[in-house]
Amino acid sequence: MTQIMTRPVQSKNMESNVAQLPLSDRLWDWFETYKRQAFLVTVIVVLAGLVVWFVIWQKESKQVDAGTALSQVAASQIDGAAARGNSVKGYLKVARDYPNSMSGARALLLAAGGLFAEGKYAESQAQFERFVHEFQGNPFMGQAQFGIASCLDAQGKTDQAATAYKDLITRHPNENFVPQAKFALARIYEAQNKLEQARDSYQDVERSAPFTSIGNEAGVRLEELISKYPMLEPAPPPPSSSILTNLAPLLEKK
Repeated sequence: MTQIMTRPVQSKNMESNVAQLPLSDRLWDWFETYKRQAFLVTVIVVLAGLVVWFVIWQKESKQVDAGTALSQVAASQIDGAAARGNSVKGYLKVARDYPNSMSGARALLLAAGGLFAEGKYAESQAQFERFVHEFQGNPFMGQAQFGIASCLDAQGKTDQAATAYKDLITRHPNENFVPQAKFALARIYEAQNKLEQARDSYQDVERSAPFTSIGNEAGVRLEELISKYPMLEPAPPPPSSSILTNLAPLLEKK
């Protein structure tokens, strides 16, 4: 009976001694036991790290190449009218070759703007719409939507343009092109004989963009509109209660 009782005690003492080994020794014991699995895990981790590094390096390399290509197209415009005429094709090529880069996105916007400057409004609109479709979340999204509205406006599609301008103003109220959008909307209202809405829009531009060319132009258009339609002259503000209180004694004496 005594021998039977002592064996568990010895086993327990051995387990206690193993548990008290230094951490480095226990890790080494584990490695010796599972060294094949550890080797495979190490290889997998190293390979995964190499793949991630390669993807990041390749992406950064493409971004650099895209920026270089965009700069070359932009620089070619200073070489004469013929070169400037080919810039749209160059920008579209950059957008096609580097579709997921910031330079590719900018190239597509520049191509759309170039088409607009050439009076090719339908083609310009198609490229702006392509930008909206392909570059969701891009910081230049508002610029593309403003381009679409401007293309609709230039093609005489005033109802669609007005809707696009209003949506743009609502979605991007703090963008620097909003005064231009409001001015264009005011001009459409004026052409549609929506005179009060035109007046209010011109006033809004004049107040929100003071000391700027678009603000000054809005002020001029507002004066011309009121001169032509005097009933649009805003009514003077009602006298404040404090003024009425001060005048009351004078009126009673009379």
